[in-house]
Amino acid sequence: MPRLLLVEDDLALARGITALLSDQGYAVDHLASGQAALEFEPLEPYALVVLDIGLPDMSGFDVLRALRRRGSRTPILVLTARDTIQDKVTGLDLGADDYLLKPFDPAELEARVRALIRRRHGDPNPTLNLGTMSLDRSSGLVRIGDRSIELRKRELAVLLVLTENVGRVVPKERLSAEVFAYDDLVNPNALELYVARLRKKLGPDGPHIRTHRGVGYQIDAL
Repeated sequence: MPRLLLVEDDLALARGITALLSDQGYAVDHLASGQAALEFEPLEPYALVVLDIGLPDMSGFDVLRALRRRGSRTPILVLTARDTIQDKVTGLDLGADDYLLKPFDPAELEARVRALIRRRHGDPNPTLNLGTMSLDRSSGLVRIGDRSIELRKRELAVLLVLTENVGRVVPKERLSAEVFAYDDLVNPNALELYVARLRKKLGPDGPHIRTHRGVGYQIDAL
C-alpha cells in the first residue's frame, strides 16, 4: 500500500489515525507542525498528505498554500474541526482535494483515503486487473483465476506498487520508500524477502515479477 504523510498536532488523534491506516497496510509518517511538513514533504514520495488545519505554529491553510505554490501535486486531505462553508471553500480553493470534518468516522477516513489514492493514479476503479490476477484495492483481496490468495500487509503493498506500474521497472529505493514508513526498522533484505514470498503465492499462473539486478523490480502479465 502507498506511503502517507500525516500532519497533526493532537498526538492522541495522530496515534489513532496512524494505527488505523497502518492496520490497512499503509506506511504512515507523522509530523506535528506545519514547518516540519514544509521541510519534509518534498523529500518523500507520498501518495497522500492528511493535513490538519489547526496546527500550533501556522494555519494548515498556509501549509496547503505553500505546498501548491511550490508545485506539489500530491493529493491533500484536510482535517478540521471548522464546519463553516467559508472554511471549506478556502481549503478547496487553495488546492485541497478533499475535506473531512472532525470528529469523523474511521470508516469514512479510510474510504476517502482510498478514493484519493485511486484518483491520483487516474483510475477510480478499486479493482486492478493484470492477466489472470485481480486486486481489489479497497479490500486487499487478490485472486488468481478462481483461487484467492492471502497476503500480508507488506506483501500486498509491494504487489500494489508493482501492479500500478505494470511493465515498468520500479527502483528498489522507490519501492522501499512507498512500502516502509520513515521510522520503520527495516532489514536490508526485507524487500527481497517480500518479493520472494509474492512470487511463491502468485504461482506459475499469476503475474511474473522480474528482478533487474542493482535496479529494481518489474511485474508483467503472463
